[in-house]
Amino acid sequence: MLFWHIGASVAFVRYAFRDPFMDLRFIALGAVLSDLVDLPLAIPLWSEFESVRLVGHTTVFAVLVMVVVLVATRRGLWRKRLILLATGVLLHLALDAMWQNPETLWWPFLGLEFASSGFGTYGDYVRDLFTNPWVWAGEVAGLAYLVALWRKAGLSRPEARESFIRTGVVSAPIDRT
Repeated sequence: MLFWHIGASVAFVRYAFRDPFMDLRFIALGAVLSDLVDLPLAIPLWSEFESVRLVGHTTVFAVLVMVVVLVATRRGLWRKRLILLATGVLLHLALDAMWQNPETLWWPFLGLEFASSGFGTYGDYVRDLFTNPWVWAGEVAGLAYLVALWRKAGLSRPEARESFIRTGVVSAPIDRT
């Protein structure tokens, strides 16, 4: 779920932190990092795990990302950016409702097994993604927010788009309501 994770994470962080100069590229990358880590493992090893939620969907992974950021950086722009990346990873776990899969969320503390998705094949899992109305609702909600932000920030203008690509900052005011 690409648009759900990116849209909801960007919306949450913009309204929680209210920092008009934050680099949204890093929150977006953090919002999908768990899937970028797990999908290359899960697809070829489906018969072993029967899930796409593996190490990247654990608390250990999220904490490890945050600790690496805190240890490897000092105050300044890069720390702010990488904290957003780590925040995106944590939000991904919440947006995936990982509390419903404690074996994975708390791996390896509850055992070395990951929670099964309940689908026998990877094809069954993908088919469910394309037919599940909750998946579509999340994607539509995330995409709707991103389109609204695109319009509000004037990203149709080439100079605004180039500025966003270069800095990750949008010139859209954050509503106080």
